[in-house]
Amino acid sequence: MGALAAARRVEPEWLDELPAEDPRARRARRDLRLVNALMGNARIVARELARGLAGGARIVEIGAGEGDFLLALARSSALRGARMRATLVDRQPCTERGAMNALAERGWEAAAVQCDALAWLDAPRGEGYDAIVANLFLHHFEPAALARLLALAARRTRLFIACEPRRSAFALAGASVLGALGCNDVTRHDAVVSVRAGFRDGEISRLWPVRDGWSIAEGARGAFSHVFVARRA
Repeated sequence: MGALAAARRVEPEWLDELPAEDPRARRARRDLRLVNALMGNARIVARELARGLAGGARIVEIGAGEGDFLLALARSSALRGARMRATLVDRQPCTERGAMNALAERGWEAAAVQCDALAWLDAPRGEGYDAIVANLFLHHFEPAALARLLALAARRTRLFIACEPRRSAFALAGASVLGALGCNDVTRHDAVVSVRAGFRDGEISRLWPVRDGWSIAEGARGAFSHVFVARRA
């Protein structure tokens, strides 16, 4: 593990810099469905959401992309039959109408908001939500910006769940062979960068703004994921 474990290294990811309609970006977003399936992130987050959330709960995904991850949550066995109200927040207008329609078919009310996540969380009269989830999103932030995001999220919800890349030699090896699964150059580059910017131990917990009244859990899940869960008691 050595230097990989010593410090996070946040670097630009190609997908974040490409226009939403760029063919390589569209292909990379399709590749992310495979990456998420391999990591099992939807299953992990769905199980956490199912603990204590009733039907009709208001859920927000920050960094929602095309909406595929939220749709995977709706399709999960842990949330089978649940009818949630969901808000998808992303700075790029790339939420797919197909995903929104599929959510509606499952009884989920879904609305997309094009906005930077930090700006959205910091809205002066922002509403409260039952849960905020982030999938492969927090690792884009340097510690100071991430601490601010977490502080804003703690004001807006009673349940915050993040599923991120684990920073480990094994995860780095897995990211390095995605080309063999047909992933394009953008995905191959960003996967390695993501692992280097990923998390281990209690790195997110140390940035959570409050402890009183919250239950915090953080650690490795599966082969490649690192999960952080904060629940208000």
